[in-house]
Amino acid sequence: MTPQEPPVIEIRDLHKSYGSLEVIKGVDMVAPRGHVISLIGSSGSGKSTLLRCANLLEDSQQGEIVFEGEPVRWKGTGQGRHPADRKQVTRIRTNLSMVFQQFNLWTHMTILQNVMEAPVTVLGRDRDEVEQAARGYLDKVGIGDKADAWPAQLSGGQQQRAAIARALCMEPRALLFDEPTSALDPELEQEVIRVIKALAEEGRTMIIVTHDMNLARDTSDHVVFLHQGKIEEEGSPDRLFGQPETPRLRQFLSATAA
Repeated sequence: MTPQEPPVIEIRDLHKSYGSLEVIKGVDMVAPRGHVISLIGSSGSGKSTLLRCANLLEDSQQGEIVFEGEPVRWKGTGQGRHPADRKQVTRIRTNLSMVFQQFNLWTHMTILQNVMEAPVTVLGRDRDEVEQAARGYLDKVGIGDKADAWPAQLSGGQQQRAAIARALCMEPRALLFDEPTSALDPELEQEVIRVIKALAEEGRTMIIVTHDMNLARDTSDHVVFLHQGKIEEEGSPDRLFGQPETPRLRQFLSATAA
């Protein structure tokens, strides 16, 4: 990243509450272009909520979210704070493609139609160009032969790879993965991990919420360990996994290795 090139996503002093329950308690995070950031931590630590706040799927009550140097504009304060500009929200969301735990494919569309839908209807791109790109992304994730199949005809691993192709077809600035392998059995999980590792090797900007420590270790430039809504420790994967400094991270890694 050059001085002239801002991070794709920057989060400063973010706070998020559900009523009186504060789940994000002043988090700072930066995702430079071409970097892979992994968020790890126990269930309930705030990982997925932080990711959803970054993509503006959840409203935060305090702090800044900056996309490529452009701060999100807000109106209201506290529980009444919401983005002020819906067009800005749409533009940011279309550039931060989310891959969810449960695939979220449209069951009434073929795999190819699923991948094409948003670029055509949301971005207004030419259908023939989108189809060519969609078939290319399906080939990239290894299911080009499933273009005309229905989601119900695919395994879970194939469905998740279709969801990744759908995200890629938006040609986003960054990919956001929310526990992309946790709904899969180990064999199918490896199919998806191979795709994510290949994307990392291409230099794509990604933020990955994951329970898979091997995935975080092998793909990340930077790992963030969240505990009870705060960053307990962060750094390179070599340091965090090789020389964890805090007792909580040591305990967490010991439990996940068991």
